[in-house]
Amino acid sequence: MKKYEASELIINEDGSVFHLHLKPEQLADRVILVGDQDRVEVVASHFDTREHEVKNREFHTITGTYKGKRITCISHGIGCDNLDIAINELDALANIDLKERQDKSEHRTLTLVRIGTCGGLQPDVPIGTYIASVKCIGFDGLLNYYAGRNDVCDLDLEKAFTTHMDWNPQKGAPYVAVADTSLIEQIAGKDMYRGITIACGGFYGPQGRQIRLKIQDPDQNRKIESFRYGDLKICNFEMESSALAGLASLLGHRAMTCCLVLANRHSKEMKTNYKEAIDSLIKLVLDRI
Repeated sequence: MKKYEASELIINEDGSVFHLHLKPEQLADRVILVGDQDRVEVVASHFDTREHEVKNREFHTITGTYKGKRITCISHGIGCDNLDIAINELDALANIDLKERQDKSEHRTLTLVRIGTCGGLQPDVPIGTYIASVKCIGFDGLLNYYAGRNDVCDLDLEKAFTTHMDWNPQKGAPYVAVADTSLIEQIAGKDMYRGITIACGGFYGPQGRQIRLKIQDPDQNRKIESFRYGDLKICNFEMESSALAGLASLLGHRAMTCCLVLANRHSKEMKTNYKEAIDSLIKLVLDRI
């Protein structure tokens, strides 16, 4: 059986994984992921009990119970690169014996739901809409570094999208990760908009924003808005969903992202006071996870 060397799987002196500073017994099977450290406390404010709280860098974790369900809430910061850390270390906690540095004999499947905010791209996804990301187009290139990415990606959608966009290869190859179908049904229910999400490698240029720097393709967002794949269309921008769905699929976990629309790029509107709306989404996910 393969043994993971100290330089590959870094474990702290207290037995916790390197970045998250979590120990295996502190992780529940149900995990809610949020970008903002402060939002962990918002989620945990609904818990009936609390067991553990750990903070390191942007990673803030609270594990507790909600209506009899043991749940871990963890913040991951902004960007797919942070998800690379969070998902690999969560999987290590679940499926590697950290003392022996070897895989456990039985695979433990985690249920991972990211709650975030996003920008809407279609006129029928106004501010306040809850979006469940069925398929996630990654502009970040993260999954392309892992073997087996073709086995968990929608290759036909990738081809259709790059053709439609007249994609410039200098920007790297986009990939299309697929959220867990059963989890989408469980969490999205009948009150979340289902569609394709683009996870961008940045907030400004990659999302078509121009301040002082011009972007490579000024027509990018118009082409994105007009793209169709069967009955799906690209409904929002955010920055983490593709890494979550792709890495979870490769590692054998159930994962999805649901977001609250704060801005609509089509109508040029933006909502900055959204605490009540995001709290409603949090309670919805807590009840359904």
